[in-house]
Amino acid sequence: DTPPSHNLEMKHLAGADPELVLLSHRYEELERIPLSDMTREEINHLVQDLGFYRKETPDAPVPEEFQFAPARPLPTLPPRHGKPPPERAEGEHPDL
Repeated sequence: DTPPSHNLEMKHLAGADPELVLLSHRYEELERIPLSDMTREEINHLVQDLGFYRKETPDAPVPEEFQFAPARPLPTLPPRHGKPPPERAEGEHPDL
């Protein structure tokens, strides 16, 4: 086994092909990477290449600059061409 990585959670789903699901800080799916044809070593390299911080021990502190790693910038949305923003229910947060 390898040391745990910060912001990486593994879930075993019986009958499902293994894949790495990358989420935004808002838990929006950004990308799915199939892992079926990869070795453990290749997966470990992938996780490292993606910028996950590898901790020495499960309870080791994570440096501040890696707290949100491997966060990617949010996708840039195309301009709305003068359309008004969608209406929200009263009191609804703009990010919801």
